[in-house]
Amino acid sequence: MGNGWSTAQVARMSNVTSRTLRHYDDIGLLRPAEVGRNGIRYYERDHLVRLQQILVLRDLGLGLEAISTIVNDGRDRVEQLRRHHQWLLQERDRYDRLARTVAATIEELEGGDIMRAEDMFTDFDPEKQARYEAELVESHGDDIVPHIAESKRRMAGWSKADGQRIQQEWASFGPRLVELIDAGATVDDPRVQAIIAEHYQWVCNFWTPNRDSYPGLGHTYAGHPDFRVQFDAQHPRLAEFLRDAMAAYARASL
Repeated sequence: MGNGWSTAQVARMSNVTSRTLRHYDDIGLLRPAEVGRNGIRYYERDHLVRLQQILVLRDLGLGLEAISTIVNDGRDRVEQLRRHHQWLLQERDRYDRLARTVAATIEELEGGDIMRAEDMFTDFDPEKQARYEAELVESHGDDIVPHIAESKRRMAGWSKADGQRIQQEWASFGPRLVELIDAGATVDDPRVQAIIAEHYQWVCNFWTPNRDSYPGLGHTYAGHPDFRVQFDAQHPRLAEFLRDAMAAYARASL
Protein backbone atom coordinates (compact mmCIF):
# COMPACT_ATOMS: atom_id res chain seq x y z
CA MET A 1 0.00 0.00 0.00
CA GLY A 2 2.17 2.80 -1.33
CA ASN A 3 0.31 5.85 -0.02
CA GLY A 4 -0.59 4.57 3.40
CA TRP A 5 0.95 4.65 6.85
CA SER A 6 1.37 1.65 9.13
CA THR A 7 0.20 1.56 12.74
CA ALA A 8 3.79 2.08 13.91
CA GLN A 9 4.20 5.13 11.65
CA VAL A 10 0.90 6.66 12.77
CA ALA A 11 1.81 6.03 16.40
CA ARG A 12 5.12 7.86 15.96
CA MET A 13 3.50 10.81 14.18
CA SER A 14 0.62 11.24 16.61
CA ASN A 15 2.22 10.19 19.92
CA VAL A 16 -0.64 7.72 20.33
CA THR A 17 0.38 4.21 21.28
CA SER A 18 -0.13 1.31 18.90
CA ARG A 19 -2.22 -0.29 21.63
CA THR A 20 -4.57 2.69 21.64
CA LEU A 21 -4.88 2.60 17.84
CA ARG A 22 -5.77 -1.10 18.03
CA HIS A 23 -8.38 -0.29 20.68
CA TYR A 24 -9.86 2.44 18.48
CA ASP A 25 -10.14 -0.16 15.71
CA ASP A 26 -11.75 -2.71 18.05
CA ILE A 27 -14.49 -0.27 19.14
CA GLY A 28 -15.11 1.05 15.62
CA LEU A 29 -13.79 4.54 16.31
CA LEU A 30 -10.90 4.47 13.82
CA ARG A 31 -10.86 1.59 11.34
CA PRO A 32 -7.75 1.21 9.18
CA ALA A 33 -8.01 1.45 5.41
CA GLU A 34 -6.49 -1.99 5.04
CA VAL A 35 -5.03 -4.86 7.05
CA GLY A 36 -2.10 -6.48 5.29
CA ARG A 37 -1.45 -10.20 5.05
CA ASN A 38 1.07 -9.80 7.86
CA GLY A 39 -1.67 -8.33 10.09
CA ILE A 40 -0.30 -4.79 9.96
CA ARG A 41 -2.94 -2.06 9.80
CA TYR A 42 -2.53 0.72 7.23
CA TYR A 43 -4.12 4.16 7.33
CA GLU A 44 -4.74 6.77 4.63
CA ARG A 45 -4.81 10.55 4.93
CA ASP A 46 -8.55 10.67 5.73
CA HIS A 47 -7.85 8.40 8.69
CA LEU A 48 -5.17 10.79 9.95
CA VAL A 49 -7.67 13.66 9.78
CA ARG A 50 -10.18 11.56 11.71
CA LEU A 51 -7.53 10.67 14.29
CA GLN A 52 -6.68 14.35 14.71
CA GLN A 53 -10.36 15.07 15.37
CA ILE A 54 -10.54 12.24 17.91
CA LEU A 55 -7.48 13.58 19.75
CA VAL A 56 -8.81 17.14 19.76
CA LEU A 57 -12.09 15.97 21.28
CA ARG A 58 -10.23 13.83 23.79
CA ASP A 59 -8.12 16.80 24.84
CA LEU A 60 -11.29 18.84 25.21
CA GLY A 61 -12.39 16.40 27.89
CA LEU A 62 -14.79 14.08 26.05
CA GLY A 63 -14.93 10.34 26.65
CA LEU A 64 -14.66 7.81 23.84
CA GLU A 65 -18.41 7.17 23.69
CA ALA A 66 -19.15 10.86 23.20
CA ILE A 67 -16.32 11.18 20.67
CA SER A 68 -17.70 8.25 18.69
CA THR A 69 -21.12 9.89 18.57
CA ILE A 70 -19.65 13.16 17.28
CA VAL A 71 -17.32 11.77 14.62
CA ASN A 72 -19.95 9.32 13.35
CA ASP A 73 -22.94 11.70 13.23
CA GLY A 74 -22.55 12.43 9.52
CA ARG A 75 -22.14 16.19 9.85
CA ASP A 76 -19.77 18.15 7.66
CA ARG A 77 -16.26 17.47 8.96
CA VAL A 78 -14.96 20.93 8.11
CA GLU A 79 -17.77 22.54 10.09
CA GLN A 80 -17.07 20.23 13.02
CA LEU A 81 -13.39 21.16 12.94
CA ARG A 82 -14.28 24.86 12.80
CA ARG A 83 -16.26 24.47 16.02
CA HIS A 84 -13.42 22.55 17.65
CA HIS A 85 -10.97 25.22 16.51
CA GLN A 86 -13.08 27.98 18.03
CA TRP A 87 -13.31 26.06 21.29
CA LEU A 88 -9.54 25.58 21.35
CA LEU A 89 -8.97 29.29 20.75
CA GLN A 90 -11.25 30.13 23.67
CA GLU A 91 -9.41 27.66 25.91
CA ARG A 92 -6.05 29.05 24.75
CA ASP A 93 -7.12 32.56 25.73
CA ARG A 94 -8.38 31.37 29.10
CA TYR A 95 -5.11 29.53 29.84
CA ASP A 96 -3.13 32.60 28.75
CA ARG A 97 -5.03 34.64 31.34
CA LEU A 98 -4.44 31.99 33.99
CA ALA A 99 -0.73 31.93 33.14
CA ARG A 100 -0.51 35.69 33.60
CA THR A 101 -2.26 35.43 36.96
CA VAL A 102 0.16 32.76 38.18
CA ALA A 103 3.15 34.70 36.81
CA ALA A 104 2.08 37.74 38.81
CA THR A 105 1.89 35.61 41.96
CA ILE A 106 5.42 34.28 41.29
CA GLU A 107 6.66 37.83 40.86
CA GLU A 108 5.11 38.83 44.18
CA LEU A 109 6.66 35.84 45.99
CA GLU A 110 10.05 36.82 44.54
CA GLY A 111 9.75 40.31 45.98
CA GLY A 112 7.72 42.19 43.39
CA ASP A 113 4.53 44.17 43.76
CA ILE A 114 1.93 42.65 46.08
CA MET A 115 -1.20 41.43 44.28
CA ARG A 116 -4.63 42.35 45.51
CA ALA A 117 -6.25 39.34 47.13
CA GLU A 118 -9.09 39.23 44.61
CA ASP A 119 -6.60 39.29 41.71
CA MET A 120 -5.13 35.97 42.85
CA PHE A 121 -8.28 34.25 41.62
CA THR A 122 -8.72 36.07 38.33
CA ASP A 123 -9.95 33.79 35.51
CA PHE A 124 -10.53 30.75 37.67
CA ASP A 125 -13.88 29.21 36.89
CA PRO A 126 -16.29 29.18 39.85
CA GLU A 127 -19.11 28.28 37.48
CA LYS A 128 -17.33 25.04 36.59
CA GLN A 129 -16.91 24.19 40.27
CA ALA A 130 -20.58 24.92 40.87
CA ARG A 131 -21.48 22.72 37.90
CA TYR A 132 -19.42 19.85 39.30
CA GLU A 133 -21.22 20.14 42.61
CA ALA A 134 -24.62 20.26 40.90
CA GLU A 135 -23.75 17.16 38.88
CA LEU A 136 -22.75 15.31 42.04
CA VAL A 137 -26.05 16.20 43.71
CA GLU A 138 -27.96 15.15 40.61
CA SER A 139 -26.12 11.83 40.42
CA HIS A 140 -26.03 10.94 44.12
CA GLY A 141 -28.85 12.93 45.69
CA ASP A 142 -28.90 15.35 48.59
CA ASP A 143 -26.88 12.91 50.72
CA ILE A 144 -23.77 14.12 48.89
CA VAL A 145 -24.18 17.73 50.05
CA PRO A 146 -22.57 17.18 53.49
CA HIS A 147 -19.63 15.46 51.75
CA ILE A 148 -19.11 18.50 49.50
CA ALA A 149 -19.18 20.79 52.54
CA GLU A 150 -16.77 18.52 54.44
CA SER A 151 -14.41 18.44 51.46
CA LYS A 152 -14.32 22.24 51.32
CA ARG A 153 -13.71 22.41 55.08
CA ARG A 154 -10.77 20.01 54.92
CA MET A 155 -9.21 21.66 51.87
CA ALA A 156 -9.40 25.08 53.53
CA GLY A 157 -6.81 23.90 56.04
CA TRP A 158 -4.29 22.60 53.51
CA SER A 159 -0.85 24.09 53.17
CA LYS A 160 0.89 24.43 49.80
CA ALA A 161 2.92 21.32 50.66
CA ASP A 162 -0.31 19.40 51.37
CA GLY A 163 -1.66 20.35 47.96
CA GLN A 164 1.52 19.29 46.18
CA ARG A 165 1.61 15.97 48.03
CA ILE A 166 -2.00 15.20 47.19
CA GLN A 167 -1.45 16.03 43.51
CA GLN A 168 1.60 13.76 43.38
CA GLU A 169 -0.30 10.91 45.01
CA TRP A 170 -3.17 11.30 42.53
CA ALA A 171 -0.73 11.21 39.61
CA SER A 172 0.78 7.95 40.86
CA PHE A 173 -2.36 5.80 40.73
CA GLY A 174 -2.87 5.65 36.96
CA PRO A 175 0.60 4.48 35.88
CA ARG A 176 0.69 1.75 38.51
CA LEU A 177 -2.75 0.45 37.53
CA VAL A 178 -1.87 0.58 33.82
CA GLU A 179 1.16 -1.61 34.51
CA LEU A 180 -1.08 -4.19 36.17
CA ILE A 181 -3.71 -3.97 33.41
CA ASP A 182 -1.01 -4.74 30.85
CA ALA A 183 0.16 -7.63 33.01
CA GLY A 184 -3.33 -9.15 32.83
CA ALA A 185 -4.32 -8.51 36.45
CA THR A 186 -7.99 -8.60 37.43
CA VAL A 187 -9.68 -5.97 39.56
CA ASP A 188 -9.62 -8.21 42.63
CA ASP A 189 -5.93 -9.02 42.28
CA PRO A 190 -4.23 -8.25 45.64
CA ARG A 191 -1.76 -5.94 43.90
CA VAL A 192 -4.62 -3.95 42.38
CA GLN A 193 -6.53 -3.86 45.64
CA ALA A 194 -3.44 -2.58 47.49
CA ILE A 195 -3.36 0.42 45.14
CA ILE A 196 -7.10 0.93 45.54
CA ALA A 197 -6.67 0.89 49.32
CA GLU A 198 -4.17 3.74 48.90
CA HIS A 199 -6.65 5.53 46.67
CA TYR A 200 -9.39 5.16 49.29
CA GLN A 201 -7.11 6.73 51.89
CA TRP A 202 -6.30 9.48 49.39
CA VAL A 203 -10.00 10.23 48.93
CA CYS A 204 -10.27 10.49 52.71
CA ASN A 205 -8.19 13.65 52.44
CA PHE A 206 -11.41 15.20 51.12
CA TRP A 207 -14.25 13.14 52.62
CA THR A 208 -14.82 9.63 53.93
CA PRO A 209 -16.73 7.42 51.46
CA ASN A 210 -18.75 4.40 52.58
CA ARG A 211 -19.71 1.12 50.94
CA ASP A 212 -22.19 2.89 48.65
CA SER A 213 -20.54 6.22 47.93
CA TYR A 214 -17.07 4.88 47.07
CA PRO A 215 -18.34 2.83 44.08
CA GLY A 216 -20.42 5.88 43.15
CA LEU A 217 -17.20 7.87 42.90
CA GLY A 218 -15.85 5.17 40.59
CA HIS A 219 -18.85 5.61 38.29
CA THR A 220 -18.19 9.35 38.28
CA TYR A 221 -14.59 8.71 37.21
CA ALA A 222 -15.73 6.48 34.34
CA GLY A 223 -18.59 8.69 33.21
CA HIS A 224 -17.46 12.29 33.59
CA PRO A 225 -15.54 13.71 30.60
CA ASP A 226 -13.15 15.73 32.77
CA PHE A 227 -11.96 12.52 34.40
CA ARG A 228 -12.22 10.33 31.30
CA VAL A 229 -9.77 12.47 29.37
CA GLN A 230 -7.15 11.85 32.06
CA PHE A 231 -7.72 8.11 32.16
CA ASP A 232 -8.14 7.54 28.40
CA ALA A 233 -4.83 9.30 27.79
CA GLN A 234 -3.11 6.68 29.94
CA HIS A 235 -4.94 3.51 28.85
CA PRO A 236 -8.23 2.90 27.02
CA ARG A 237 -9.39 0.50 29.76
CA LEU A 238 -8.21 2.46 32.79
CA ALA A 239 -11.45 4.30 33.64
CA GLU A 240 -13.59 1.16 33.70
CA PHE A 241 -10.87 -0.87 35.41
CA LEU A 242 -10.59 1.70 38.21
CA ARG A 243 -14.37 1.86 38.57
CA ASP A 244 -14.67 -1.92 38.89
CA ALA A 245 -11.67 -2.17 41.23
CA MET A 246 -13.21 0.46 43.52
CA ALA A 247 -16.49 -1.49 43.59
CA ALA A 248 -14.57 -4.66 44.47
CA TYR A 249 -12.76 -2.83 47.27
CA ALA A 250 -16.04 -1.51 48.68
CA ARG A 251 -17.58 -5.00 48.69
CA ALA A 252 -14.59 -6.54 50.43
CA SER A 253 -13.41 -3.81 52.78
CA LEU A 254 -16.13 -1.23 53.50
